[in-house]
Amino acid sequence: MQPHDFWQTILPAGADAGREPFSDAYAARLADGRQLLLPIRTLADGRHGLASLIVNQASFQVLSALADDLAARLRPFAPEVVVGLPTLGLTLAAAVAERLGHSRYVPCGTSRKFWYVEELSVPMSSVTTHHVKRLYVDPRMLPLLEGRRVALVDDVISSGTSIVAGLRLMATVGVEPVAIGAAMLQTNRWRAALADLSPTWPERVVGSFATPLLERAGDGWRPAV
Repeated sequence: MQPHDFWQTILPAGADAGREPFSDAYAARLADGRQLLLPIRTLADGRHGLASLIVNQASFQVLSALADDLAARLRPFAPEVVVGLPTLGLTLAAAVAERLGHSRYVPCGTSRKFWYVEELSVPMSSVTTHHVKRLYVDPRMLPLLEGRRVALVDDVISSGTSIVAGLRLMATVGVEPVAIGAAMLQTNRWRAALADLSPTWPERVVGSFATPLLERAGDGWRPAV
């Protein structure tokens, strides 16, 4: 597949999308058995790799399928407000909120508007950006969050640093989300980061699919042991 061909098609259940060892793509499976081919990115050590999802480059069909699935997983938590994390989580959060019957969602941001206040921000970094920035919530949105059941949504949860920043930001406004949702749970590294905040957090996380850490096996890739 060409790089621009990824994230464009949801394959039906039973499709033979890929077998171990994987070559350049990992076949992620949704709960109903449908599959999505994800490109494999080699990590700096050259031995390991990760399946990648860039949700704002996905087709509308794929985004719709992921939003449908994640909304269904979050619905039992009865969220009243969806809070989206930047940057790629915003696309998914808006679609999930719409499917939950909400008229809007609350986007967080890393671009400081002149009316933002530093007291409503926390440091934030991610696996894909590496540099530290600040995560803000618009002070004008606080009435939408106070006393409400909040679901925190991102596109991918990997190391857990972005989600931890989101939880800390919500804590600054007195909000404890009832659930955390993502399209992809990338490896299990995020569990320790969330458990450090509270042992209950990992159990409140839902994802449309999970992907493992991959390891080179000859000319391909297999899940790392």
